[in-house]
Amino acid sequence: MTEQDILGDRARLDALARTGLDAASDPALDRFALMVRAAVRVPVALVTLVDQVRQIFPGACGLAEPWMQERQTPLTHSFCRHVVTTAQPLVVTDARTDPRVTGSMAIDDLGVVGYAGMPLTDAEGLVLGSLCAIDTAPRQWTAAELDLLAGLAAACSDMLRLRIAGQAASLRGDTATVREHAFGAAFDRSQLLLRASVALAGTTTMTDVLEAVRELVTRTLKPDYVGVSLLDAGQMALQTGEFLPPPVAGRWRQYPVTARTPSALAAHTGIPVLLPDLAAVAAQTPDAVATFQEMGWESSVSLPLPGPAGPIGALTFAWTHPYTLDAAEQAVLAALAGYAAQALQRADHLYSRERVATLLQQSLLSDLPDARPIELAARYAPAVRGDDVGGDWYDAVRLGPEHLALVVGDVAGHDIHAAGHMGQLRSMLRAYIADRHEPPSALLRRLDNAMQILGDQVPTTAILAYLLPGDPGHVLQWANAGHPAPMLIEPDGTVTALAGRDMLLGVGRRVSRSNHSHPIPPGSTVLFYTDGLIETRVDVIDDRKEELRQTLIGLAGAPLPELLSVILERLAGDDHEDDVALLALRTPG
Repeated sequence: MTEQDILGDRARLDALARTGLDAASDPALDRFALMVRAAVRVPVALVTLVDQVRQIFPGACGLAEPWMQERQTPLTHSFCRHVVTTAQPLVVTDARTDPRVTGSMAIDDLGVVGYAGMPLTDAEGLVLGSLCAIDTAPRQWTAAELDLLAGLAAACSDMLRLRIAGQAASLRGDTATVREHAFGAAFDRSQLLLRASVALAGTTTMTDVLEAVRELVTRTLKPDYVGVSLLDAGQMALQTGEFLPPPVAGRWRQYPVTARTPSALAAHTGIPVLLPDLAAVAAQTPDAVATFQEMGWESSVSLPLPGPAGPIGALTFAWTHPYTLDAAEQAVLAALAGYAAQALQRADHLYSRERVATLLQQSLLSDLPDARPIELAARYAPAVRGDDVGGDWYDAVRLGPEHLALVVGDVAGHDIHAAGHMGQLRSMLRAYIADRHEPPSALLRRLDNAMQILGDQVPTTAILAYLLPGDPGHVLQWANAGHPAPMLIEPDGTVTALAGRDMLLGVGRRVSRSNHSHPIPPGSTVLFYTDGLIETRVDVIDDRKEELRQTLIGLAGAPLPELLSVILERLAGDDHEDDVALLALRTPG
């Protein structure tokens, strides 16, 4: 048959008409396109239907105008027609050099360079169109990406078949019966992947991923066990032992990837392992037979979790009765395994990033010195939407028996870059404090000049204070570069803001800076803090300052660690927008 014969086939065109779709957005198919773009990481994804003169896009994501508005093109712009006429996937690395498509106007008009399209079929196997991923640059498609795209295409075909059957049933007046019985499973499979795209996209930890997968399949495929094992240095490491009896979990906590078990075989070969009954278990995975008998399982399927360099593990489902997956279920589970693998890798990356950020912050925030008889305490709380590391810092240097230098600063930003700037400034200021016996204002001028010379002109606030012996008690001498005023809490509950500040650091040359001093009565507390404690996007700053003052009135005699914890709880809470650093000192009473 010629291309025109296939495209104009009456049965195929009738099936297209019965989908009820046209050159307009369909929300469900738009979600399929969105899933493809996210899963395969491409700029454009389409659900196309092809007739004898045009292709339409009822599902589209990322398509440029005017095509996104028009939702159709002539066949001169169609790669998908090749999928229809061959009834096979079309995979193109570079359309500009591929003889199958070099003449297509889609290359210049739609920017199609890399292309991967999978057939969309009706219940009779007629190809109606394509689910396709499109890149605007040459693309080497991996086997894992193509498997994931094929699984999504199978689920999308289910949805099209459901539409066709629904229209036929409507004509016969038994729509409900068809939907409930003949096509209920197909509808459930389609919805499973739609739910998966949302549920797994929001996961950030391995526990989140495992719980999401269990929740997704429990309502549809109803397995009795959902398990994940990940590859780790040639070993399989079980991640779901809490859902197994302790003896079974201990037995499979870690085992060789060469073991004859469903998970190991899937991860080792990269091929799904389908075990519809105990006979298949015994024949293909003899090392797992005893566990199957102990758990009462009679069937299972294990799917490789695809990674950039091969499988990273396996996703396993087990049932307590024989279960044979049909081709559509296999495709959907393969797509689900692809989603889960991406989510697991993202969770592992986030965990590693958080660990690095935490270690970096710990290394930059030095331990407080033993300052007895002066008491010291400090806390750091990163912004909840940052990298768990930021530009706020505190520091204390003991210069004599009752002579301390205290620093609190804030570099703009709350990410690793801000932390890097903070580390440089903190180190320079520490060196000045140790080497230069000069007033606080002089040292801040030196730091500001160094920032200008080195080109490190990141807006920064800081306060440098000296606690000196006085008569009676102590004296606090400080210079303030645009930083919130420290708070003095006297033993009777009197709270005073220690005002007086100059321009922040990093914004001008030869800025004049001044020193300030205030007596610190015996038994008093001084609190230094960064602006993340009192500044929010919605509250009036004066109201927040008053809230801090009222909180401090009742904490005059509280131990310093308790004082800092209460301040963080009441002022910052669990959802503060900026980093917070706190440093408190208390003089002997």
